[in-house]
Amino acid sequence: MSTAVHDVAGLGTILGVWAHPDDEAYLSGGVMALARDGGSRVVCVTATRGELGTPNPETWPPDRLAAARTRELARCLEILGVDEHHWLGYRDGRCAAVPASGAVRRLCEIMERVRPDTVLTFGPDGITGHPDHQAVSAWTTAAFGRAAPSGARLLHATFAERRAARWDALNASLGIFPPGYPVTTPAHRLAVDLVLDARTAARKARALAAQETQTGALIAGLGVDRFTEWVADEAFTEPARVPAADGRPS
Repeated sequence: MSTAVHDVAGLGTILGVWAHPDDEAYLSGGVMALARDGGSRVVCVTATRGELGTPNPETWPPDRLAAARTRELARCLEILGVDEHHWLGYRDGRCAAVPASGAVRRLCEIMERVRPDTVLTFGPDGITGHPDHQAVSAWTTAAFGRAAPSGARLLHATFAERRAARWDALNASLGIFPPGYPVTTPAHRLAVDLVLDARTAARKARALAAQETQTGALIAGLGVDRFTEWVADEAFTEPARVPAADGRPS
């Protein structure tokens, strides 16, 4: 289990595959920032532009929101030091309807170019149960089995079980997670368990604040300090059965 900042260097070249802008920062912003500070290559893939991510579609019709979130993600990644990004261009909320073969093929092409040592994505639960998250997890897992270099690791974002007591009440009040979520993972099953140092946590919070259409109201409601504490942990688990590079379960 990785518990210290220097252990992030052991992840090598990182490829993160996510569904919407802000997924990457919430779930791996600290890892990305620390990896880049240490000189590691980090590549981010986003499946959609998150054009449905608003409770107010009259103010934010899909095309306008997609354009705003595109700019916001660019600024977010700049703060984290990440300068390699790929859009898959799928429609928000429609990933589960995308032919998996095409999405997997595109991710295989990216993996063959990047040659990652570590691939980060959602677990099968999708963190929030969102169908887009779950589809991206399935695509990435399939592509990993076909195209990841020998010895690469597939890591699934999760919530460390130790966080539950501290944050359950806040999570419930925010209504982010449906019943049964988030699925938590006990310490002995975590492959990466990071409590971000104050400087990195603040940087992650700034990166998320750059995605203002999604985080502005939340940060205003919680306050910057509380929000920063809330996002200062990152955890990943290694699936028990990971597809090998030839596509067979290992």
